[in-house]
Amino acid sequence: MASSNPRGSHSAISRISADFSVSALVVGLIATLVSYAGPLLIVFQAAKAAHVSDELLSSWIWAISIGSGLTAIGLSLRYRTPVITAWSTPGAVLLVGSLSLYPFPDAIGAYLFSAAAITLMGVSGLFSTIMKHVPAAITTAMLAGILLSFGVQVFVSLQQLPALALPMILCYLLAKRWSPRYAVVFSLLVGVLAALAMGRFALGTIQVALVSPVFTYPAFSLDAIIGLGIPLCIVTMASQNAPGISVLQADGYDTPASPLVATTGIASLLLAPFGAHGINLAAITAAICTGREAHPDPARRYIAGIACGASYLVFGMFGATIASVFSAFPKELIAVIAGLALFASLGSSLASAMGDPAARESALITFLVTISGITVAGIGSAFWGLVAGVITNALLTGNVQKWMSSKRHSSS
Repeated sequence: MASSNPRGSHSAISRISADFSVSALVVGLIATLVSYAGPLLIVFQAAKAAHVSDELLSSWIWAISIGSGLTAIGLSLRYRTPVITAWSTPGAVLLVGSLSLYPFPDAIGAYLFSAAAITLMGVSGLFSTIMKHVPAAITTAMLAGILLSFGVQVFVSLQQLPALALPMILCYLLAKRWSPRYAVVFSLLVGVLAALAMGRFALGTIQVALVSPVFTYPAFSLDAIIGLGIPLCIVTMASQNAPGISVLQADGYDTPASPLVATTGIASLLLAPFGAHGINLAAITAAICTGREAHPDPARRYIAGIACGASYLVFGMFGATIASVFSAFPKELIAVIAGLALFASLGSSLASAMGDPAARESALITFLVTISGITVAGIGSAFWGLVAGVITNALLTGNVQKWMSSKRHSSS
């Protein structure tokens, strides 16, 4: 029994060595850079909006990086598929406006609730059943409402600091035409160069240091679970895990969805006390690694998933350094790059929300309630937008009467 493990390890190493390619390695590194160039800046924004300490922010970055790295490597090896995982971008967007409403231990409790729910849905297949009863237009309208302020801030920053924002926007638009996958990375580089030239980059605040993870004992409050945990679970499943599975299927990978979702849910459970708001399947960065750019042979593209995961692990160990670098950025640079990184998601969410005439009014009400920013009983507007959309849809389509009729029929 003891001798079988070395043989298995040697076989796995030999397989990886045989399948290795420089193109897959480079693509995996690029996917990691895209994650840190855009989505991580939104995490930074959420932390600053909630006045999270630098120590907790460093631990947060460490937790989501380590979780993404380990799951990407493990799942890519297990299924010989480029399974790219990441932290929940729409979840981070949700936190920008909601995290400050709750004590941090309560937020950790909400993270644990969300992770447990995602794990349960991944294991049982319950997610598919639930989503059948919630029109996609409503969930995408909720996401669009959450994302809207980020798009607006791009142009607010253009007025506040045009010398920085305008070159970034122009670079983004040109790159979208000629090299769309790397538009965010190029725009970030232009922004950094412009900030340096203007003397707006606080280089003196940057420090190189390994992260010291901070364990936060969770507290569970009904307000945080309803206002943060439930919306976090919904947007993660609907806007990350579902598209992530679609990306794999679009490139011909018939990987079972339940183990992937369950694994990321378990990783989220374990790392939530260290600040991880959610680990999930990636969509945008996954598309970078699942295509021909990684390797002409689909069976050898899983190396890109391993490379991406290994890069996450390296970056995660320097979470404190990453946090200090982001602290040195001008706030306008962060606002512009975060908004640009979410342009595609905002556009597709709006198109999807308003694309179904039968659910258009329900989606519109969801969108308007979500962007209103209302808070009722300590519960944020994202949840109330979802509730308003579901109720509106039920009233307009007669689903309430159908449900009551089915209840009477079953009771008789």
